[in-house]
Amino acid sequence: MFLIVSCKNIPDSKAQNLNISQSEEALYRPNFHFTPKEHWMNDPNGMFFLNNTYHLFFQYYPDGNKWGPMHWGHATSKDLIIWEEQPIALYPDELGYIFSGSAVVDTENTSGFGNGTIPPIVAIFTHHDPVKEKEAKVEFENQSIAYSLDNGNTWIKYDNNPVLKNPGIKDFRDPKVLWDEKHQQWVMALAANDRIKLYSSIDLKEWHFLSNFGNGLGAHGGVWECPDFFPMQVENSTEMKWVLLQSLNPGGPNGGSGTQYFIGDFDGKTFSLDPSFNNDLESKKALWIDFGKDNYAGVTWSNIPSTDGRKLFLGWMSNWQYAQQVPTETWRSAMTTPREITLVKNEGRYRLKFLPVRELQNYVSKTIRKNKISITDKTVVAKSPLVDFTKADIQFTVSDLKQDVYTFCLSNSKGESITFGLNKIDHYFFIDRSKSGNIFFSEDFAKNISKAPFNKDINDLDVRIILDKTSIELFYNNGTMVMTEIFFTTQPFDSFSIKANTTSPEIENMIIKQLKIN
Repeated sequence: MFLIVSCKNIPDSKAQNLNISQSEEALYRPNFHFTPKEHWMNDPNGMFFLNNTYHLFFQYYPDGNKWGPMHWGHATSKDLIIWEEQPIALYPDELGYIFSGSAVVDTENTSGFGNGTIPPIVAIFTHHDPVKEKEAKVEFENQSIAYSLDNGNTWIKYDNNPVLKNPGIKDFRDPKVLWDEKHQQWVMALAANDRIKLYSSIDLKEWHFLSNFGNGLGAHGGVWECPDFFPMQVENSTEMKWVLLQSLNPGGPNGGSGTQYFIGDFDGKTFSLDPSFNNDLESKKALWIDFGKDNYAGVTWSNIPSTDGRKLFLGWMSNWQYAQQVPTETWRSAMTTPREITLVKNEGRYRLKFLPVRELQNYVSKTIRKNKISITDKTVVAKSPLVDFTKADIQFTVSDLKQDVYTFCLSNSKGESITFGLNKIDHYFFIDRSKSGNIFFSEDFAKNISKAPFNKDINDLDVRIILDKTSIELFYNNGTMVMTEIFFTTQPFDSFSIKANTTSPEIENMIIKQLKIN
């Protein structure tokens, strides 16, 4: 009643805007994926952990809901799930906009920015000069630093910025820095048009070129952006390898943005691919961290303590094909669920797998278990109100797969749906959001079914589905295949069904976990 009375005194246009805002919040504001309170957001930046707090910085435009002069927004969390937005960390200045980058905790005070008691946090970012860009000058992107002595709450830009000047490359940006313990140096991976340049430093202020990587390797359908470079121990072994995550736009596996990866060795100067991985690239051209359309520019947290030991990842849950047109006005974009990366080796091949962080399980409010479900025709296996599909974690197994198409479907009473699953006849996973509600804001949003090809036969399929109001994150076979996509229904899904075209499979070990987060 209060809302009805209040709106009578508001002009029609303002009342309409209020209703739109209320509808957005109810339908589209995620329950547990980070979104800014308002305005535009894209790439995650500068993520680090310190004093029991995870810090997330991100590309942010505080004056509109489309891309504009970039700032670094800031949010913090104690558990990677519940986030608290903080004041803007870095503002544009006379050197330009504040583009993507990274942050490190300089525990040994190699930079000299520390005061002797508090280790400085050093942010390394790209200064993007829009004036030089408009004048068609090539050197409009340079690398700069800022430091914080209060746990990342406030920042001081270095007086002698930039610390790495552009050598004459149009796209020269997104520095990701880490401490290379073995070679006792800071290492920077920097995107330079369609390859990576590696640099080293002992103080984060003066940088020296090491080598190039990427010529003729992987996907080159667009500009390379937002690299991440780090060592990892192979699961269940003592073997160490180096991993390079490399985003590019366009050129993703299903159109628009995407992130590929490489695995090899680093000798302190040069990154070289492992021979087996190189052979895989020759046949596949690129290996992708996610075959959905909505996981881009993802990077990992720095300074995760050895007592934890995980490599933690977060991506921007959108795609440059339509990110500025999605049907939200108050805010634009969300981040993926934080994920743990594991490096595995099977039959001589190295692969990355991704799974949601374990902290998500702390928010399970109830669990529904079904040991076996026989599928005949299209079988509904879960419905609301027993399950709230706007915040759920669903897991199950389909064993003894036949030459058939296995389709899983989320739907509502308006006939809106998302279908996904496995085509074992033509050997691909798929997501189809062509009937998912509001799809007309961009011709690229639902033009094609997203596919993830596989060559080796699959006998059993383990499925994990993370659902929020406007996103689905699919983790197949313990995270060895991942697909992430967003959607915009006009009312929540209320039914989950499964079917096969010609066979009658059994679903085993179905576990539906209701999440209580908001």
